[in-house]
Amino acid sequence: MYYILFYTTADDYLERRGEFRDEHLAYAQAAHARGELLLAGAMADPADSAVLIFKADSPAVAEDFARNDVYVRNGIVTAWQVRPWTVVIGAE
Repeated sequence: MYYILFYTTADDYLERRGEFRDEHLAYAQAAHARGELLLAGAMADPADSAVLIFKADSPAVAEDFARNDVYVRNGIVTAWQVRPWTVVIGAE
């Protein structure tokens, strides 16, 4: 099953992320290496949110990712939500 983790970022996200970016990216790369996180990236113009796509047996994988992400823990991400995603084209 696929799950999308939606992030809402703080108004000053671009200014504040630098301090935590290396840790956040390493955390995301580790989830990708485990095969959990398939795609991830910030939205542009405006840079007010991000989307992360997970493949897992339950939403807990994406939820745990969010709870432990340095961006969430430090208020750079102000809200998050996980939703199941039914893929009909392009799924393996």
